[in-house]
Amino acid sequence: MTDVGPVREEAELVLLGGRVWTGDPRQPQAEAVAIGDGRILAVGRAESVRALIGPRTRVLNVHGRLVLPGFIDNHTHFLDGGFHLLSVDLRDARDPQEFARRIAERAKTLPPGRWITGGQWDHELWPGAPLPRKEWIDPYTPNTPVFVTRLDGHMGLANSAALRQAGITRQTPDPPGGTIVRDPQTGEPTGILKDAAMSLVYRVIPEPSDHEYDEALRAALREAARFGVTSIQDITEWAHWPVYRRAHQRGELTVRVYARTPIPEWERQRELVAREGAGDQWLRLGGFKGFVDGSLGSTTALFFEPYADAPQTSGLLHSQMFPEGIMKQRIAAADRAGFQCSIHAIGDKANALVLDIFEEVIRENGPRDRRFRIEHAQHLRPQDIPRMARLGVIASMQPYHAIDDGRWAEKRIGRERCKTTYAFRSLLDAGVRVTFGSDWPVAPLNPLLGIYAAVTRRTLDGKNPNGWFPEQKITVEEAVRAYTIWGAYAEFAETVKGSIEVGKVADLVVLSRDIFAIPPEEIAQVEVLYTIVGGRIIYAAR
Repeated sequence: MTDVGPVREEAELVLLGGRVWTGDPRQPQAEAVAIGDGRILAVGRAESVRALIGPRTRVLNVHGRLVLPGFIDNHTHFLDGGFHLLSVDLRDARDPQEFARRIAERAKTLPPGRWITGGQWDHELWPGAPLPRKEWIDPYTPNTPVFVTRLDGHMGLANSAALRQAGITRQTPDPPGGTIVRDPQTGEPTGILKDAAMSLVYRVIPEPSDHEYDEALRAALREAARFGVTSIQDITEWAHWPVYRRAHQRGELTVRVYARTPIPEWERQRELVAREGAGDQWLRLGGFKGFVDGSLGSTTALFFEPYADAPQTSGLLHSQMFPEGIMKQRIAAADRAGFQCSIHAIGDKANALVLDIFEEVIRENGPRDRRFRIEHAQHLRPQDIPRMARLGVIASMQPYHAIDDGRWAEKRIGRERCKTTYAFRSLLDAGVRVTFGSDWPVAPLNPLLGIYAAVTRRTLDGKNPNGWFPEQKITVEEAVRAYTIWGAYAEFAETVKGSIEVGKVADLVVLSRDIFAIPPEEIAQVEVLYTIVGGRIIYAAR
């Protein structure tokens, strides 16, 4: 074991007595880490690192526990997650009755006219998997507008009060890229709105106050600290940017934020960066996020072939794809201006369309280190996997979705298309850079659940104990890299963070068990004992 770091100054914090997985191939393992001024001063043998202990040094003996680089989540809706923590929670409602009861209980606590939002419901948990209807909740919410979304964020249920405020009637046409679900007998809206149709309600929901935004961010930061998340690559609405800036100015940020704003307004970010700069290592504007399609659970992910359980549809193009050709124009212009583009694609046709656009833009704009990303890269045709590698496109994936969707995906698209669904192994073997995250609050923020999902592929219903399409499993080390150094690469920060090396920021986590040594199926029960960001302990398990 070699020692790294010639620095000989007093450390502020020293971690001793652990197994340090550095992520640095030159020195994969270490016994101790010294930290000062928010950065790593030394990594190596305990006796060498002890030389940096002075009278003011805090020494943390981790008693043989595993130390990792801080987790980098490649895809969050972070403020939405904070609001979810503070709103009605329908994620584990097991039947329509429980769904309605929780909304009714929430309505009792609110004054008339105050909206109920949040939700994260999953109708696939319910007997028969019916989509909810406004009639389920209307009796309890006559004067309380409700709009609660499915956990994938691509459809939601509005009650009658919300539909009235939005002006949605049986005569309202479906917007491009969206669907107003209607009763087949009466033609009346059922309350379910998919993708672009959701904006009809979103535009009438009052904007949260600055105080409400700040409280949501604080709740989200506490959640991130609890799970060892030290950096996020966020899907950032423009209304969220001032919230992050306020927290940064007050010194309250305990995660590093790489913010990606909506691609339709890409010029706005270009102008802001030209005026004020992209930011710093705590808060940085990181390019743009666009959409090509919707989600599998909402049958709005775009496929070449129809859905097996809904043969009348092959999914939807997102509204950002209209008018035809606009997405390519925006990506090409943003790329010429030097910005990174990250595009959401779920279905196999959506992924192929994104790769077509990326390939054209690369050819037209010429070579540069652009690191195009596909967010989710969920369902791929076999021939598009080597194409991703050839184009240098990053697969920004969220492995928990595999063990969640895996309960019902075959019913929706058939077994053959599922063979290259969440194709972690095939992508890595082809040479694609794969990074991991959560899509929180669509899925739990906990990276250890993501690692568990990627390594075991055991679906949540317990029906695949050996893994759902087990040939797509990856190793624990590959999954950890996808949550650390490969995540740093995806935001052009691999020289700054993502591994435990001298000079890098001191973002680390200490785990309760060694996930490299225990049976993979036990990883889901492992807990974070300490989270360290910028050399400061921001979370310690009780």
